[in-house]
This record gives sequence, structure tokens and C-alpha cells, in this order.
Amino acid sequence: LGMFSELKIRVPWGHVAAKAWGHSEGHPVLCLHGWLDNANTFDKLIPLLPRGCYYVAMDFSGHGLSSHRPAGCPYHFLDYVTDVRRVAAALQWRRFTLMGHSMGNFSFPCFISPQFCFLYPEMVDKLILLESLGFLLAPEDTEAWLKSKRRVIDRLLSLETEHQTPKARSPEAALQRLLEANSHLTAEGGAILLQRGATETPTG
Repeated sequence: LGMFSELKIRVPWGHVAAKAWGHSEGHPVLCLHGWLDNANTFDKLIPLLPRGCYYVAMDFSGHGLSSHRPAGCPYHFLDYVTDVRRVAAALQWRRFTLMGHSMGNFSFPCFISPQFCFLYPEMVDKLILLESLGFLLAPEDTEAWLKSKRRVIDRLLSLETEHQTPKARSPEAALQRLLEANSHLTAEGGAILLQRGATETPTG
């Protein structure tokens, strides 16, 4: 397991870089590095781990060889969790082992690995935490947090993969659609917003 290959996974702002050890047919293990570290965190550890697994260590956005997010965009914890979901989707992994270190589990900014497991338990068969306290939520917050955060991530990835061209509508149909989506708007208010909120094309 000493030899590795480099991977590049496309994301909307560039790419997420990763290192892979073992054969791609092996049991998938996704390795998450710590704060201000990168995939090289696992260079000395991977050769000591069981063979028969396919180890992929990703560089979080703004770390290692991964693209930085656009200037002015903060790095929130849920963005890192979403990056993990993007990588799993790109690798076509439906179920895998998650191994996290430091930021990958408990230190600032968050608990990335446990949060991913909490949001997508059907995707993770084992969770390995190095230097971790785990992810703690007050019991009364659990259900609401789970539903809202998973909905945000799933909707975002769905929009990114649709690749649909924007729909063209007549001015009347555009106004009707706007009013349906915003019940508090009057027809006059909607028309005012559309003057600046819609672009005219040859088809609508």
C-alpha cells in the first residue's frame, strides 16, 4: 500500500484533490484530514492498515491540492460535510467506511465525520475517529437538525447535477409563476420585481 494515485473530483468552484491507495475494487474507506492539514496526514498510516481496502484521502476545499472556494466565501462546517457527500457521489460509493482525524472529527470548525454519519447513516458501515470526542447534540435538537441539514445538502447536489437550461416563459407566465411562489406579492409588486429580476431572451 505504499504506492498511491492522485485523483481530481470536479466541484462547481474547481476540484477536490485526493490520494488513493489499493485497488478500486477493494472495500472503500474515505479518510478525512484535520484542520490546516491535507491528505498527506495518512501517508505513514495507510501502509500499516489492512490490505483489501481502497483508501481515498481527500483534501478539503482550501487545503492541500484542492481548489480554494471563491474569494469572500467562508468555510462553514456544513460545506465540508457537503464536500464529503460530493466525493462519495463522484466515486459512486453507496456505502463505505469513514475515517476522520482532528477537523475530520471533533476540532474547529466542527465534527465532520460524525456529522456525515448522522446525516447519512445508510452510507457508512464503520466510523473510525482518531483523537475524537464524537458529535454531540442535545436530544431535543436532533430530529430538526437532521431533517434541515440533510435537505439543504441533497437539494444543493440535486441542483448541481441537473444541468438544465433555464426555462423561458412569457412575461405573463413569469409573473404568474412569481405570484404563485410568493403569496404576499400583489400583481403590481411582482411586475416591478420582474423588471429587474428577469432577463428577456428570443424565446421568452
